[in-house]
This record gives sequence, C-alpha cells and structure tokens, in this order.
Amino acid sequence: MDSSKARRGTASEVEQLMVQDQVFGIYDIFANIHQQAKTLLLEIQRDNHSEFLTKGLRKLSPSFCVLDANRPWLCYWILHSIALLGDSVDDQLENNAVDFLNRCQDSNGGYGGGPGQMPHLATTYAAVNTLVTLGGQKALSSINRCKLYTFLRRMKDPSGAFRMHDAGEIDVRACYTAVSVASLLNILDDELIQNLGNYILSCQTYEGGISGEPGSEAHGGYTFCGLAAMILINEVHCLDLSRLIDWVVFRQGVEGGFQGRTNKLVDGCYSFWQGGVFALLRKYCSIGNNHLVPQDTGGDCSTDSPYSTTGSDISEGEEGLDGISSQTDDTSHFKHEDPENASCSVNPSNISHSYTYIEKHTGIEPLFHSLALQQFLLLCSQDQEGGFRDKPGKHRDYYHTCYCLSGLSVDRAL
Repeated sequence: MDSSKARRGTASEVEQLMVQDQVFGIYDIFANIHQQAKTLLLEIQRDNHSEFLTKGLRKLSPSFCVLDANRPWLCYWILHSIALLGDSVDDQLENNAVDFLNRCQDSNGGYGGGPGQMPHLATTYAAVNTLVTLGGQKALSSINRCKLYTFLRRMKDPSGAFRMHDAGEIDVRACYTAVSVASLLNILDDELIQNLGNYILSCQTYEGGISGEPGSEAHGGYTFCGLAAMILINEVHCLDLSRLIDWVVFRQGVEGGFQGRTNKLVDGCYSFWQGGVFALLRKYCSIGNNHLVPQDTGGDCSTDSPYSTTGSDISEGEEGLDGISSQTDDTSHFKHEDPENASCSVNPSNISHSYTYIEKHTGIEPLFHSLALQQFLLLCSQDQEGGFRDKPGKHRDYYHTCYCLSGLSVDRAL
C-alpha cells in the first residue's frame, strides 16, 4: 500500500501510543538495572511524600490561586495522604486546619470552598472527611450536624437525587457525597434516601458502568460514587453487578494502570476510583460458575421508578448506624420536617436501616492484575522526591498523591 494513503491514527490513538512508549520505556529500563536499584524504585518513598505533603499544608505557591474554591479539598488530599502513610501533623497544623475549616462552614449548614463562599456538597464532603481524619474533640465537635442536615435536605431534589449547591447541577457525585457525609455523621434517614436508588439505577449505562447523570457516558469516578452510595443505602443488589464488573475489569490498560472511561488514557488516580470498586465488591459478592452471586440481597427493587425499569425501594433492617457520636456529643437523629425547620432529637434508636455492609467477608480473588497496578503506580506515577503524578510526563500534585496512595491502600500494598 502507498504509505501516503495509509490511515493516520486519530488524536486519541496517537496519545495512547505515546503513553505506551513512555511507560514501556520505563519498564525496559527497570528490567535491566541492578536488583538493589529495583528494590529501591519499588519502595514507597514515605519520608519524601510526607515532606512534600506537610510543606503544602504550611504554604502554597501563588499558582494555587486557581484552587481558591477548593481549599477544603487541599486539606483533605494532604491530610488524608499523611494519614495513609501512617503519619500525623503537629498540634499547630492540626489546630490551623480545624480553625480554617470552621471558617468555611456556612451559618446555614454545609461547607464552602473557602471562608464566605457558598456551601457545596463536594467541599462539605472534603471538610467533614478531613475533620474525621484528624479526629479529636475539637475537630469533631466543630461540625454543626443539625445545620448540615438542614443543608442536605435543601440539596435533595424531587427526583430523589441531590444538587451540588443551591440551584446547582444534579449528578451521582452529589448523591454520594450527600449520603456519605450523612452516614459518617449518623444523620442518614428516610427523607435523605427516598428514591435515591432509582436515580442512581437510571445512570447505569449499557456498558455496565455508571454515568454522572442519565444518558451520559460511564465513568470511573461516578461508578465508584454510584456503587458506594447504593451500598450506603442498602440497595446495591439492584444494580446489574455482572455488567458493572465487566466494565471495570476492562478499564485496566496494558500499562497496568486504570483508565476512567472507554478509550481514554490511564491515570494514576483511577487506581482508587476503579480499584476501589473491586474493594467494595470484594466484601459484597462471591463469584462462582461465572456468575455474580450477592451474599445478601437486602431489600427489594421496585419497578415503578420514573427513571429505570428496574427501580428500587428503600430497604429496612433492625440495626442502628454507628457514626462518630462516641467521639463527640450524643448522636442526633432528625425529625422529618420541612428542611428549613428540621430539628435535632437525641434518639439514635430511631434509625432503623441496617448498615452492616462493612461486616461482610468474602473469598473473592482479585479481578484485576494487582502487581501490574502497583508497578505502574510506583514506577510511573511516583515521584522519587515526593508526591505522585497522573502519568509519566506530568507534574506531581496533591490530588494524585492522595488517590494514588489510596489506590495502593485498597490494593493492600500500603
């Protein structure tokens, strides 16, 4: 064939080949070095990572001004990473973080991206998880759970889903951050989870993954959020788990890392968003005879959902939800009232849903190439001077440091 008439690769194909060349070049070098050097390169550079993270918590360069509306996320990415490494920060840094997040807390509930900014579910999730990671009386008691519950009720949409902020977008990310925070703070109730499962079901695509909203493309981040949310409300059995697993399994690329969507490039952060799906399902399911067999079906799935032909109802059980109340004041349960006038009642026994998921144990073997993922993260994403990056050729940052370490953690390598 005339070379001039040969088909040129698409932009996506060219980028894929470039990434493969970079990654396989690193692997080739690794294969031909001394064993002692190999051992060093495959180590998690804990001290360097801790130094990189702690430095960012103390002071950031002016270029970080573009993340002004994401400051609780910076706190979360850094402090969660430090916790994953088994380290902690000194009292001054801890107090500074708690004081700062308290200034991000809106007087009407929830947390904004910075002091004086509107409350947002994403930054609320980041702030609450940061405070719980720090622990201690000051951090945990700083969370106004009554006002936060009011904020969550205000974000609840008639569709069953949640908005990210007042008049904001509705998506699976909002659903997960809302119920995750509510579960963590022991304020999850019938009002918050009503019809939520139906909305998430409507976002499971023909591929098997979960999209951000009905009709969109399956995505690793939304798949994790959707699955985790369904677990928290005891409706995970309503998803088509066989197709979901098929989709996630095939997101691991030849490089060893995971891609976020079909025909996209691998990215270190998806070691958590995609790898975390396996960790969640490992506790839920057993695999035999090439079929996915749930260990406990929980509640029923209805068929009257306006979003899905396989909708779901909220299931009820007998056990209460363990939250952070043992570390703070009495657990608050919330009466079903108008969200603007919701009040607290210290009666944790009113919470009737069964959240025993974490107690499940199964014998599922890994459904992905675990060592290949670890090799990609340690050789291609890890910066030997501290921090992690998306992929070779990219700069290290706190986001990828957090989720690459999280990926190593769920892969039991940390």
